[in-house]
Amino acid sequence: MESSDTYTPASSAPLSHSPTSSSSSPPPPTIVMTPCAACKILRRRCAEKCVLAPYFPPTEPAKFTIAHRVFGASNIIKFLQELPESQRADAVTSMVYEASARIRDPVYGCAGAICQLQKQVNELQAQLAKSQAELVTMQLQQANLVALICMEMAQSPQESPQQSVDNFISTPPHSGGYQSGMNLFEENTSPNSLWEPLWT
Repeated sequence: MESSDTYTPASSAPLSHSPTSSSSSPPPPTIVMTPCAACKILRRRCAEKCVLAPYFPPTEPAKFTIAHRVFGASNIIKFLQELPESQRADAVTSMVYEASARIRDPVYGCAGAICQLQKQVNELQAQLAKSQAELVTMQLQQANLVALICMEMAQSPQESPQQSVDNFISTPPHSGGYQSGMNLFEENTSPNSLWEPLWT
């Protein structure tokens, strides 16, 4: 019972200072599974405060294998010990990525991947500039076409009534058809043609 009594004030003290210390203190570490993948691969005993255990869990052995192949276990431990705990996870991610790039491209490594991505960015920017230029050209053509149509529509109401009257006076509609119809009616309505059925 004494242990529980002594434990409660100790736990209440950090709770009272939690609003001030939460901004400066790092987030709580994740659950560490032992033995870690690094110690398994190195075939050594995983200590209780192993530096590699929080970042190389036993479920991801390839992660340490790649980093160990390029940097070496001693250099990885040295890098992590020189950094604060809040930056170690990002450092491990960076080392694994750089090691993977170096294995894929032993000559250039990450620089080769960066150059390839930069080349793709430049090509896409050139295509974008070309598309924007074509769009501006099409917009100018459309604006010129609209202006031309507006000019024609502004001129056509003044000329069309006079032109329609002149056309109607000079060439009356259906004059040829009317004349031919009259000739046909005269031929069919001759006196002989009207009285022929009576005499037959």
